[in-house]
Amino acid sequence: MQPVYVRDAVELSSRAAEIEVNVVYKKSAGSLSGWLNGLIGVVIFSGSLPATRLGLAVHEIDPLFLTFIRASIAGVLALILVLSFREQRPKTSQIGSLVIVALGVVIGFPLLTAMALQYVTSAHSIVFLGLLPLATAIFGVIRGGERPHQAFWVFSIIGSLLVVGFALSQNVSISQTGDLLMLASIAVCGLGYAEGAKLSRELGGWQVISWALLISLPFMLIASWATMPATFSSISTQAWLALGYVSFFSMLIGFIFWYKGLAVGGIAAVGQLQLLQPFFGLALSATLLHETVSVLMLIVTLGVIACVVGSRKFA
Repeated sequence: MQPVYVRDAVELSSRAAEIEVNVVYKKSAGSLSGWLNGLIGVVIFSGSLPATRLGLAVHEIDPLFLTFIRASIAGVLALILVLSFREQRPKTSQIGSLVIVALGVVIGFPLLTAMALQYVTSAHSIVFLGLLPLATAIFGVIRGGERPHQAFWVFSIIGSLLVVGFALSQNVSISQTGDLLMLASIAVCGLGYAEGAKLSRELGGWQVISWALLISLPFMLIASWATMPATFSSISTQAWLALGYVSFFSMLIGFIFWYKGLAVGGIAAVGQLQLLQPFFGLALSATLLHETVSVLMLIVTLGVIACVVGSRKFA
């Protein structure tokens, strides 16, 4: 018969092992949930490219009006959500973070990219989209306090270089003004993603993007009125449907999944899923618009997927 202290030690050790297993299991489940939510968000964001090609051409809807009206529509939907669920107002200490989110993803990124696309082609913008996961990871360290493994940065940089290299191989045009605007858009977007993810741990994903849209709404409504075209007769039904997609999904629904994914799975780690966004967009374009998918595109996509898997392991 074992002494009492031996039995107690065995039971204590057993309980400690059980707790450790439960912690590991919950962490693994949370990580998987974060990646699934992040992936859904990226797929939704990827639909913006085909939607733009389906009808949001510059000659149909002005880029500036598009930027303001999509945020206005999403802001009205956010207002309905907040009122329907009777959400409490954010704390005073959270307002600053919400302003950063609004400036980054509601106003900054859409506006700066719309301005940049007046100087560079949409193909050239892929060069900079390849840098967005790296920017998100950097701001995740600065604002979110994350500390990824050194190997994570290796996979992140390689993945970004693969996307940038693929884009540069597509005979893109170069403009100093357009490039500077795109770099600025990537910086503010990465900051908005990281700030929103950090705040989502306190408020929740849909609450963060909803309040950020509401903060922006008065300014977006005024800007929409100021840039409104003289007539809407030249805008096709296709263009209106595309506008509905980028307003409802790209500006609101996608962020609900995206911020939850970043908050649960880690800003730096889940942010690497953005490397797949250009390729998801091209795949959707091939499906909807019957565009050609090259062998090089498939090879680069496989390489990017490998980098995403590698970064997940060392995040």
